[in-house]
Amino acid sequence: MTVRWTEVAPGVLARRHERLDQTLGLVVGQESCLVVDTGTDEVHGAEWAAAVRAVTPLPWTVVITHAHFDHFCGTAAFTPCPVWAHSGCRPAMLDPDHRHDWVTRYEREGEAELARRLAAARVVLPTEVFADRATLDLGGRVVELIHPGRAHTDHDVLVHVPDAAVAFAGDLVEQGAPPSVGPDADPGQWPAALDVLLALSPEVVVPGHGDPVDAEFVRAQRAELARASG
Repeated sequence: MTVRWTEVAPGVLARRHERLDQTLGLVVGQESCLVVDTGTDEVHGAEWAAAVRAVTPLPWTVVITHAHFDHFCGTAAFTPCPVWAHSGCRPAMLDPDHRHDWVTRYEREGEAELARRLAAARVVLPTEVFADRATLDLGGRVVELIHPGRAHTDHDVLVHVPDAAVAFAGDLVEQGAPPSVGPDADPGQWPAALDVLLALSPEVVVPGHGDPVDAEFVRAQRAELARASG
């Protein structure tokens, strides 16, 4: 799998993965680090954990941006550790339909090993949940976890690093493809959720899939979503 790191600000990194064009995140403080999403399965999660360890030996906390398989099925590779998510994430993680659909898709596309790995991935539920906002102190760096309202799911999480003017957007933003509007999305509310993101005045926004972008890109994607939702 082709991967590459991008340091979007000092101690704030994005790691781009070829499969699913996925982008995972890492925020490093003086005392601990925050891992943003954990990958597609436990093998991918272990590779991601090793990559984080190559950057920093600090103890980690995990945040899950939402309960689609590619964002949380690698969490077992990081435990034991605190795992943060929105309160609506737990029941969505336990819904088998989304993962089953992708297992079937991988099998249909001849990706038997990926199907097996995904089917075998253990569900690690969040240990810490919040409804609106939460603040994490990494030592010399504070990170804000923000629920912007219904959008890609009803439990999306923005990860804001104020001192670096960086926000990890999960799948609220996608670069290289239109945002994924699945059955659990709320297209009508999505533009308002992006307004919450833009109000943070980020200089860099790291999407759940694709390369980091700027606020102008987010504004353009917001306008597209608003037009599509009528």
